[in-house]
Amino acid sequence: MSKPRSLSLAAYRVLSWGMRNSVGQHTNLPRPEGELLWVHVATPGRLRAVNDFCHRMLQVRSDLNFVLTTPPDTDLDSWPQHDFLLVNLPQDQSGAVRGFLDHWRPSMGLWVGGDLMPNILTRADEHNIPLVLFDAQFSVTLARSARWLPDITRATFDCFQHVMTASPETARQIRRLGIPSAKVHESPPLRISPNPRPWPEDELIETNHTLAGRPVWLAAWVQDKEFISVLTAHRQALRMLHRLVLVLHVADELEVGPLKRRLETMDLRCVNWDAGEEIEDTTQVILTSDPENLGLWCRVSTVTFMASSLERGAGGRDPSESIALGSAIIYGPFVHRHDALYSQLRQAGAAKQVKTATELGDALIELLAPDLAAGMALAGWQMITEGAPQADALIEMVQDILDQRSAEHAGT
Repeated sequence: MSKPRSLSLAAYRVLSWGMRNSVGQHTNLPRPEGELLWVHVATPGRLRAVNDFCHRMLQVRSDLNFVLTTPPDTDLDSWPQHDFLLVNLPQDQSGAVRGFLDHWRPSMGLWVGGDLMPNILTRADEHNIPLVLFDAQFSVTLARSARWLPDITRATFDCFQHVMTASPETARQIRRLGIPSAKVHESPPLRISPNPRPWPEDELIETNHTLAGRPVWLAAWVQDKEFISVLTAHRQALRMLHRLVLVLHVADELEVGPLKRRLETMDLRCVNWDAGEEIEDTTQVILTSDPENLGLWCRVSTVTFMASSLERGAGGRDPSESIALGSAIIYGPFVHRHDALYSQLRQAGAAKQVKTATELGDALIELLAPDLAAGMALAGWQMITEGAPQADALIEMVQDILDQRSAEHAGT
């Protein structure tokens, strides 16, 4: 049953007709069949955690579809990498938001962050779309002409079945609006919580046996412009650690053959793992380009250098899986796609930044001391897994709401 709406909301909707009507690019995209979870991401810094959450949802509800939205007029090209459909919401104008909801027909909506938009949220509520607010901020985006209207903020927050916020003060502000206390919960913000795919234990044991206790480091997602820096650092470290092995994961598989010939001219003994070549006691470099193999080599390597970061252009790679698998992290200065995460890791003592090949070699020699690498790996693991309980609780909540909605539709 729909909630009674205030005169302020009716007035707001009339005033919003004067806003620019941007229907948005979503009208050109087909709605997938089946259940669809609409997730609104208020700021770029939350997208990685939302992307991770969606992957975790698929593990328990494999047929679920997603549409992720950003605030209107956002430049999507400037947002971090993601694996799900990402579109701008239209302006909070009555006709535009009706078009969005009629096109996508979400089974449920999850709003992550602040800048709540009254029209789309109240319209979704009237369409009986269950809504949950996570990482709530006391922030509602109103048209300038409507800011004098009372009760709009309350009507907007009242659309949500559950409101979660990390801030006790925000929770108090929301309750003061008259939102029932049972709806409002204090909860840490959504964070990444990687869940790496298991690796066959027999292959892991065999690889470790073949390496016979030799120190191993991994350079992952290495661009061609970074080859010489990585190899120079490896040569530098070999002077101190004579049995050191480099696993060089090449970002472009077409570079593996030329790189192998280059290594041979440099008198670095190498094998192509993807071609089935055997690791020998004299092997100094193991070449691979298959991303699937990173699950093995992150487990084997004490230290991982996250490449695509030492030269401008690539913008860095997500280190989450390497950290979750127990590796200490080194990275270069050009990681703008994941800058917030690397900053958090560095502050937690779980990652070290380098700017040159010499600094990379020095960092390798330093971090391959077992106690130091283990301490960094533990700090990273603790930071990156602390979001698991929040993600699990949210997944369970979404599951319950979708199951209830499915049962209601089945009964009609």
